[in-house]
Amino acid sequence: MANLNPAPGPALGGYADGYERVARVFARHLAQGLEVGASLAVYRRGEPVVDLWGGLTDRRGEPWRRETRVVVFSVTKGLMAMALQLLADRGALAWDREVADYWPGFARAGKERVTVRQLANHVAGLPYLDRALTLAQCVDPSRAGEVLDALEAQPLAWAPGTGQGYHATTFGLYMRELFERIAEEPVGAFLRRELFEPLGADVSVGTPASEDARIAEVIPPATPGRVARMIGAAVLTPRSTEAHVLKTSLARGSIGRRALLNPSPGRGGVHAYNRPPARRAALMWASATATADGVARAYLPFASGGVHAGRRYLKESTLTPIYRRQGWAERDRVVQKAMGWSQGFLKEERHMFSPNPESFGHAGMGGALGWADPVEELTFGYAMNRLDWRVRSPRALALCHALYECDALRDR
Repeated sequence: MANLNPAPGPALGGYADGYERVARVFARHLAQGLEVGASLAVYRRGEPVVDLWGGLTDRRGEPWRRETRVVVFSVTKGLMAMALQLLADRGALAWDREVADYWPGFARAGKERVTVRQLANHVAGLPYLDRALTLAQCVDPSRAGEVLDALEAQPLAWAPGTGQGYHATTFGLYMRELFERIAEEPVGAFLRRELFEPLGADVSVGTPASEDARIAEVIPPATPGRVARMIGAAVLTPRSTEAHVLKTSLARGSIGRRALLNPSPGRGGVHAYNRPPARRAALMWASATATADGVARAYLPFASGGVHAGRRYLKESTLTPIYRRQGWAERDRVVQKAMGWSQGFLKEERHMFSPNPESFGHAGMGGALGWADPVEELTFGYAMNRLDWRVRSPRALALCHALYECDALRDR
């Protein structure tokens, strides 16, 4: 790879001068068996500085390649947020207008005053659906009317703006419907034309069959082991995020349980996302597939004032409001940790993913991450198939921390 140093084994790929520290952490995760397969990409000022991969796409021994894709779960929500920013940039969407102005049926059940910004920032009071849905319903176009009716009929869990609870699946369900009513086209096609193809980002929302051969298998922790670890966390660190998540997920009728378990993926659990129907659908909370490089490239204009390679994708004034937290809770009602949002993008605790509070993006279940830092003009993509059981993966955190400790950033 031109201008990149060879990766330390067993990692493949390379890194630019000054970024050796993050490359060594990535390689160590592979060597210690913490990963099955993974990839990491970092761009600074529009240029690649870290491009690493290694391991296996599944437990049968297929090697992970640079072009290997994997389902990135809630990193998908960051892609949804990108699409919304583009609509707002073009004047087609106003953050402080009521959702019902664009989608009249949304006003049912007392939702007529909910604004787009409240819905995007997880303060609308819609973190769950009362009507039980299945993933099979959500991926079947012939059953779209059932899902739409459930969305429109849902009452508020709290008055908009008076509480924050991660809209784990409802964000994607509501925002896709809102987007497609405004744009009058599928969100996946819009993103492909307006962002992914111009940026050379290897990402799909609604992945075609032509990409199936290079998609890695998602490997979730076995349910008994995950529960045992969470119980251990609850006993040893009763004030930890994982302990709080365990308590709320076990409490029948709790907001957290209702938000995280509906729509139901079925008997196969998370393995449902290894099957083509989930990948084919634009499930804007979870189903995008991507390489790490694809995720990092998708964020390029978002880290550089809306411009990349001489092309303007968004006005800088569209992005600057995202740099500050528009919402924050010391303990989110669903995720049970401090977190915030800005127009659909996650705003984490300082030093969680970045020391710069202006940074934003979205994490995915198990550890996947897409992130932009407009201060350093960094974009970060991390994709892997062994899912971590914790709310924030120690592997992802170690990579982020190592990045900011690299000589190239410390000596700036």
